[in-house]
Amino acid sequence: MDFLNDIVEITGNEFATIGKTMNDDRTTIDTGAYILNALLSGSIYGGAPSNGVTGFAGESTTGKTYMILTAVRSFQEKYPDSLVVFFESEGAISRNMLTERGIDADRVAVIPVVTIQDFRTQSTKILDKYQEQKPKDRQKMLFVLDSLGMLSTNKEVNDIAEGKDTRDMTRAQLIRGAFRILTLKLSMHNVPLFVTNHTYAAIGGMFPTQEVSGGGGFKFAASTIVMLSKRKEKVGNDIVGNIIHCKTYKSRLSKENQMVDVKLYYDSGLDRYYGLLEFADKYGIIEKMGSRYVIDGKKLYGKTIYEEPEKYFTEELLNKIDEKCKTVFSYGSEKPVIEDNDEGVDNDEN
Repeated sequence: MDFLNDIVEITGNEFATIGKTMNDDRTTIDTGAYILNALLSGSIYGGAPSNGVTGFAGESTTGKTYMILTAVRSFQEKYPDSLVVFFESEGAISRNMLTERGIDADRVAVIPVVTIQDFRTQSTKILDKYQEQKPKDRQKMLFVLDSLGMLSTNKEVNDIAEGKDTRDMTRAQLIRGAFRILTLKLSMHNVPLFVTNHTYAAIGGMFPTQEVSGGGGFKFAASTIVMLSKRKEKVGNDIVGNIIHCKTYKSRLSKENQMVDVKLYYDSGLDRYYGLLEFADKYGIIEKMGSRYVIDGKKLYGKTIYEEPEKYFTEELLNKIDEKCKTVFSYGSEKPVIEDNDEGVDNDEN
């Protein structure tokens, strides 16, 4: 032990420890939807890791930005004096959009970025400045990048200015390099990063598949990547939101290739309870008779339950669901039932 202490002292590394890691203090960030929390962490009371990179990837209009904004609101609610640094490359964020989602805009710094180099340099400078503060003085901080897919490179910008149309072969390498630097810094300071990214159809196999853009750098660095697809949710003839299929492309905290559905309303964001009823039915937590569910001896339609979820999803029922989620989504002995049914998925723009 004395020699280990000497080694730690010799390195001069303030983050070096014995018998402890940077991840021991990791917590989670509530996504705003119980079933999505379970997908990411194995618990409906969990969520995205507090010191890693979490990516939401999908085609246009699948709700990537709205899902991240819901997580930002949850982060601010959990840490009332926290700060959010929002790197914005699409020109889509406004103060009204933040406040309408329940976000305190005065605690959000919106930083426009055009290139990967902009994002890499500015985020690194912020983290270095953050490190200069005494640990007891540091406010909780969250990074957001919306979106990685829209970031250009200095070479591409210069080529366009000079009228060149040659293909930029440096982008994937720059993304890999940026995340090589950022990933450990974020982990050391317990700063989470949420990233939205685009997907494209990869042609070449028997069936086209959706691939995350930007090469391997983002895929290797992220703790979690969730692939999104959707179908439209209607009330009568009105489209009120999307049912979003969320599938773990990569996950270090839960099993990969698991899928859940969440409901995203255009006016209010993610439905916290959606998906729990179907999960409870699938794993025998709630009895289903015909098209109705049995709760407290009453036969109720799913629509009735979801209209008053706090009434029917009691603490006892939520805890039973959570216990099952730990075996279904976490690494363990049980093999979950996966119903990967993409029939009716509509990825067209609204």
